[in-house]
Amino acid sequence: MKKILLIAAGLGIIACTTRKKTDTMQQPQEWKHTTNIYEVNVRQYTQEGNFNAFSKELPRLKKMGVKTLWFMPITPIAQMNKKGSMGSPYAAYDYTAINPEFGTLDDFKKLVNEAHRQGFKVIIDWVANHTGWDHVWTQTHPEYYLHDADGSFHKASGMDDIIELDYSKPEMRQAMIDAMKFWVHETDIDGFRCDLASWVEVDFWQQARPAVETLKPLFWLGEFDELENPDYGKVFDASYSWKWMHKSEEYYKKNLPLQELRDLLISYSNIGDQSMRAWFTANHDENSWNGTEYEKYGVITKPMAVFSATWNGVPLLYSGQELPNTKRLEFFEKDPIRWTGFNQNEEFYRILLDLKSASPALRGGDPAVTTYFIHTTAQDKILAYLRKNGDNEVLVLLNMSKEPVEFDIEDSNVSGNFRDVFTKEKKDVSVQRHFSFKVSDYAVLVK
Repeated sequence: MKKILLIAAGLGIIACTTRKKTDTMQQPQEWKHTTNIYEVNVRQYTQEGNFNAFSKELPRLKKMGVKTLWFMPITPIAQMNKKGSMGSPYAAYDYTAINPEFGTLDDFKKLVNEAHRQGFKVIIDWVANHTGWDHVWTQTHPEYYLHDADGSFHKASGMDDIIELDYSKPEMRQAMIDAMKFWVHETDIDGFRCDLASWVEVDFWQQARPAVETLKPLFWLGEFDELENPDYGKVFDASYSWKWMHKSEEYYKKNLPLQELRDLLISYSNIGDQSMRAWFTANHDENSWNGTEYEKYGVITKPMAVFSATWNGVPLLYSGQELPNTKRLEFFEKDPIRWTGFNQNEEFYRILLDLKSASPALRGGDPAVTTYFIHTTAQDKILAYLRKNGDNEVLVLLNMSKEPVEFDIEDSNVSGNFRDVFTKEKKDVSVQRHFSFKVSDYAVLVK
């Protein structure tokens, strides 16, 4: 039986219910409960824009607490109808080859081996819904594709540089599975981030996961929101929190009530722990097309980052957030991140990521962890919650407003001695229940 946490908004009350655990394809992966994911944009990460140059960053990222590296697509880019001078990594030319822009297959193997030696897990982006117009399959197996009435390849919705595959074809499905197995067999990767996963029939993923995992258990991150696509959550270890991202941006820009964010988090928590949500303030799509995290969240950018690392699930970071990067990176051109030699947010993220990995109370997707909303005297401005696993507790307080806030904790669920992981200050919240927050302030207290 599996526990579901139903969090009563603003009251700090948990109602517990149970349900029979649904049969699932997921293999046990203990490390997924404590991991974080760092998205690597190889093209823009260094001036060289290749695997060998990026490999030099591994010790720094390890010190920062990064656990899992997600590489954006590493396959060659189709040239027909490509966008810009370099094209989109998401318009593949060949599923079983390396983009020469990044190096060779041997270069990638060396990078994966070195990442594993330093303790990282490695996942790669997998673009199963579509290919570029001149993908090798368009010549060898045109029947693998959807076609329009005039016989031409079917263009993906809103994207002129890609064409869609036909998942009614068993042969195409098997070829896709074989291509995925190629990367596991040849390079020993640890999983996939599946692009536009919900644009592909769920029964393909139900077929593909066990087939690919005949080689080794893997971690599967799907680009879909489980609130909208619940069936996909039965296959994937983690999914995107798109609704949260959009709602939190609206909250900040349109001054929505903070209670709307709590209500949405209740909906996510009610999904249960069979799968996890990935929480983020930036990724490659958002940065390039909709704006940096600072454009979206302004003065609550750091509180939002703290949330992403401490709520139930897995935190996801994008290349350069440790700088912080305040620039929209070009998508179809070379546009390197402007590293300065000093990463202002690196220590901030190190503290959060190390805590996420070490604290039993922050384990993602673990029904042993209970999450409470904590009531304060500033319910309209402060997002407060407690995560608890046995004797381990983490109290998170976030100023989600655009002004300084004086508030008190008014909740019997919080008591005892805590230590602030950022300031190292000790506080007995049984008696020291008053807090004074400036704009952008946050506190993460551990017991």
